[in-house]
Amino acid sequence: MKPSRATSPDIVAGVPIPRSPMAVAAADAVRASLPDVLAGHAARVFVFASLTLERERLLCDRSALYVAAMFAGIGLSSAYDHSQLRYEVDSANAAREFLRRHGASAADMNDVWHAIALHMTPGIPAHISPLARVLAEAMRTDLLAENLNACTRTERDEILLAYPRESGFKERIIEAIGRGIAHRPASTFGTVCADVLERIDPEYCRVNFCGLILGAQWKD
Repeated sequence: MKPSRATSPDIVAGVPIPRSPMAVAAADAVRASLPDVLAGHAARVFVFASLTLERERLLCDRSALYVAAMFAGIGLSSAYDHSQLRYEVDSANAAREFLRRHGASAADMNDVWHAIALHMTPGIPAHISPLARVLAEAMRTDLLAENLNACTRTERDEILLAYPRESGFKERIIEAIGRGIAHRPASTFGTVCADVLERIDPEYCRVNFCGLILGAQWKD
């Protein structure tokens, strides 16, 4: 079930859920644009990321983190059915424009843009900023259960009570990502999204980097 302001608690696993006008607008944008499986994922990611900040005493703007979590998957929405960019770039651009309209600082806009654009690129976000690091780690926690044991049983239970994964989550989120990228297969080269298309599209042919080098028009 898609989380709503009417049903979502103000505090989840000890994490206050932002209720500023900007935060409410961000959550409303997600609920209006994305299927339940992605909206719930975004909500859980914010809480997991916030718990990492607390555990490791990292600092970042919580409002910016909330917008980053909400907008990280917005590029998978039907509004981008004709885009040929990586969906992460569409998401990052949308978040930056949203923050600009709400008077965010240039530093926060830049931080959120890079965090979203790189959140599905392993090995990079941890070297960008605390926000980028915890966003990417929280994504992996919710999708892959990485570092799940860093959360207590009580924290996990409270997160799932507030934002249930519901039956078939794993298959449904793969389908949701696939729907958002099926029309732009070239954008998945070198990304984990290529794995998604390989699973859901029998006609998809993965591009091979070595093949591109060997097939280049150099007369060696």
